[in-house]
Amino acid sequence: MGDKHDLTVVGGGPGGYVAAIRAAQLGLSVALVERAELGGICLNWGCIPTKSLLASLDLVERVRSAGEFGVVVEDVRVDVSAVFERKDKVVEKLRSGVAGLLRKRGVVVYEGEGALREPGVVVVSGRGRETALESSNVIVATGSKPLVPAAFPYDGRVVVTSRDVLARPDLPESAVVIGAGAVGCEFAAFYAGMGVRVTLVEMLADLLPGEDASAARTLRSSFKKRGIDVRVGTRVEGIEVRGDGAVTSFSAGDAVESAMVLLAMGRKPSLDEANVRGLDVAVEGGAVVVDDRMMTSVDGVYAGGDLVGGWLLAHVASREGVVAASRAAGHDVRMSYRTVPRCTFTRPEIASVGITEAAAAEDGVELAVGRFPFGASGKAVAEGETQGFVKVFTDEGSGKVVGGVVVGPHASDLVHEIALAVEAELPGELLADMIHAHPTRAECVAEAFEAVAGRSIHSG
Repeated sequence: MGDKHDLTVVGGGPGGYVAAIRAAQLGLSVALVERAELGGICLNWGCIPTKSLLASLDLVERVRSAGEFGVVVEDVRVDVSAVFERKDKVVEKLRSGVAGLLRKRGVVVYEGEGALREPGVVVVSGRGRETALESSNVIVATGSKPLVPAAFPYDGRVVVTSRDVLARPDLPESAVVIGAGAVGCEFAAFYAGMGVRVTLVEMLADLLPGEDASAARTLRSSFKKRGIDVRVGTRVEGIEVRGDGAVTSFSAGDAVESAMVLLAMGRKPSLDEANVRGLDVAVEGGAVVVDDRMMTSVDGVYAGGDLVGGWLLAHVASREGVVAASRAAGHDVRMSYRTVPRCTFTRPEIASVGITEAAAAEDGVELAVGRFPFGASGKAVAEGETQGFVKVFTDEGSGKVVGGVVVGPHASDLVHEIALAVEAELPGELLADMIHAHPTRAECVAEAFEAVAGRSIHSG
């Protein structure tokens, strides 16, 4: 007989540990299996460490511009090893926090590889022994792994993924970043700000494919001013590692030498880690198929996070974990993807929610658009950071808010007012008429909604 629990969760990332805590809150006895570090890729090798590095970059750039604010700072230098040491401390603190939360809720954590032997049975392999966990329900949240094309000579040294570069406390003299999604753009911004010569390559027509076109244009302009060699609509034809560097050749017929090539072309679900294929769980397009309760094709087996494809965002994974855990506890909670904030922590920061103008045109949806530039914001001018804007979309017929995008400092915070309006199907007029504090960047959201009706006070 194995160890018995009401629920076993395989994977301790944002989908898994959140599911475990919610299930415990709902009265279930819970086991959580994790083969590496609690917190998963997001906390250890993704969202959190990159934001820590970008926080250091922010401070560097503010100090460099201190003279504009009447503050004299001399002999500014960056201690790169200290930057990475701080990143590690931030990660360790948050990882310890997750462990504490699990202990507080009585979740039993098993270290090792967790594989589904049959529905309701997970075998944990680690420390030279196997432990069978028996439970009525199982949630599988084993995450994803970087896409590494077989044609590229990945070696973890010169040709690397984001995990490789986060594991070593140094900076290359030059880097080619392949892929201009969120990961590629964030690393390009960090490297360029730290003095690395950066070439950013994207096969599609612009940066951040699928996002707002005007936001992408603003980012591209900012990157070029920062000295980044931006190449969109460009394919990588080959990479040749030569000693301590590489030569990357492009579809335009030219090539670039660099000390490092970062592969940032996306991620793919980790299907094999939990033996979901061996259990005959339905898989489509390389991801596990689930319904709106996060149930797979096998009764009692749920899945969430990057394993089910789609958004591959930590906050989406957490919500999927909550839905799966709630369902396992007998609550009829369903997953909705209608309101998912999308944030890219570049310089400038970009955040959006709901429909884009391109998608609306494709679907035949008529939008009313309002836009307000940060250059017209008293708070932004006072802070000396005026790049960017707020743009909002309402349905032409009903006036309800259906989307929006924010470009500039604190965009990932500001977008949530728009997200709430989308989720609650609020009329844009309501946000325009609501009193917003002055001087704040938040009042730019109200002005953008006023601009929908052509009555923004502070923009032309």
